[in-house]
Amino acid sequence: MDMALRLLLAIALGAIIGYQRERAGKAAGLRTHTLISLGAALFTVVSIFGFSGAVDPSRVAAGVVAGVGFIGAGVIFRGMGGTGVAGLTTAASIWTAAGVGLAAGAGMWLIAIIAGLAAVGILMIPKVHG
Repeated sequence: MDMALRLLLAIALGAIIGYQRERAGKAAGLRTHTLISLGAALFTVVSIFGFSGAVDPSRVAAGVVAGVGFIGAGVIFRGMGGTGVAGLTTAASIWTAAGVGLAAGAGMWLIAIIAGLAAVGILMIPKVHG
C-alpha cells in the first residue's frame, strides 16, 4: 500500500505542475508532467523495493535525471529568426517534476509536497519583460 501511495502522490503533484503549464499554453502540460513524475516515482519504487539491495537506488535516480534531460531538451527551441531561446522554463518544470517524482517514490512525502507546491508557485510568478 505504501508503494501505491508514493505513486499516487507523484501523480497528484505532477498533475498540479502540469496543469499550471497547460493553463499557460505550454507544449508540455498536464499529461506530460504527470507521466514524468509518475515514471520517476515508479523507477524509484522499483529500484528500492524490487531489487532488494542488488541495485543502488542512487544510480537509478541519476539515470532518471539524465533521461529527463533529453525530454527537456526537446522542449527548448530557438525563437523566431534564430534569436533568443524558448521553452527553458517548461524544460525546467519537467526536470523539477521528475525530482518531485523521485522524492515521492523515495517516500520523502514532505519534501515532495513542498517542492511540488513551490514549483507551481514559482511558475505563477509573472514574467518580467525588460
